[in-house]
Amino acid sequence: MDTPTTEQATLDRHYMARALGLADYGRFSTDPNPRVGCVLVRDGREVGAGLHWLAGAPHAEVNALTAAGAAARGATAYVTLEPCSHHGRTPPCTGELIRAGVARVVIAMQDPNPRVCGGGIAALREAGIEVTTGVLEEAARALNPGFVRRMEHGRPWVRVKLAASLDGRTAMASGDSRWITGEAARRDVQLWRARAGAILTGSGTVVTDDPRLNVRLQPGALAAQAGFPELPEVRDLSSRQPLRVILDARLRTPPSAQILRTGPVWVLTAPGMAQTPAADALRERGAEVRPVPLAQGRSEGGLDPGTVLQELGRAEINELHVESGPGLAGALARGGWVDEWLIYQAPLLLGSNARPLVEWPLAHMDERAELEILESRWVGDSLRLRARPRPCPRP
Repeated sequence: MDTPTTEQATLDRHYMARALGLADYGRFSTDPNPRVGCVLVRDGREVGAGLHWLAGAPHAEVNALTAAGAAARGATAYVTLEPCSHHGRTPPCTGELIRAGVARVVIAMQDPNPRVCGGGIAALREAGIEVTTGVLEEAARALNPGFVRRMEHGRPWVRVKLAASLDGRTAMASGDSRWITGEAARRDVQLWRARAGAILTGSGTVVTDDPRLNVRLQPGALAAQAGFPELPEVRDLSSRQPLRVILDARLRTPPSAQILRTGPVWVLTAPGMAQTPAADALRERGAEVRPVPLAQGRSEGGLDPGTVLQELGRAEINELHVESGPGLAGALARGGWVDEWLIYQAPLLLGSNARPLVEWPLAHMDERAELEILESRWVGDSLRLRARPRPCPRP
């Protein structure tokens, strides 16, 4: 296969960026499927475009081909993820592209799903279609961090959200934390909840704060807040509530908790606690109570985070949004389970008696945990930081 010319490579990046932008419109609705966009270009102009909206609905390639009609023959298809080559909830997209007569397919990234993983590329090439891969691959992987993590490691992408004061405190010593951040930051959190497949918290947060941890914005409002254009398809989407997951080794969650009132809830508890009157009371409120092994070496009886994440991976959770106290946040950090930190820093001080950002007793500088700042922006009067862990250099 010939290497694209400089001019062609520039065009490929341009149209792939367009396809990635389309894919992002599915940010709140495609789970457990990946977010995918497709653009068809023929004779230097776009003749069709589409994205994947919902699991079970047509894929991006099919929507783009439908929009293009007969103009798809001889066109170049720009797809953000390798077209599927297997029968899942819908027929394989490689067959649709082949039947439509496209001449070339440009793919941002290979599908990490073992059921595909190069099979789609091979099928297209066997049909005589020119295939170019790796165009804006890094951006494509960033669009679907949870899907990639689940397919490659069997667990979701873990994003821990915390609200903190300038002195790094998340609540008063009493546990009172309402409200550290303002209304703008709290509305912004809705976008992160809505894109997640599940929201994780601990029983301490449920008992102290009695949160709902649900998505309170309808699809149209979410799209508007995310800055998406008003698309007719958004109006047809139903509001999706992520799975709420409570880590509760001793089953302290009261049956009256607000979190049990809307949407699905898992209560993960210690072995032996799942068949108790307390568990039965939670089941009567609609919760699913599941036993999980205790973490080894934890005298306080904490649940094993690795097992929890594997369970969520098997449940097809791509992105896990964590809203908890410093105890659970610290346990995830100590175990190396945090993929991304989302921290809202408010312009106030809570003092040295207030609760820390994470419970993580480090004694020496060479034990420090370093972060790479991915993004910083103001949300109302709070500074929102997105960061990811990076290995600490050793002396």
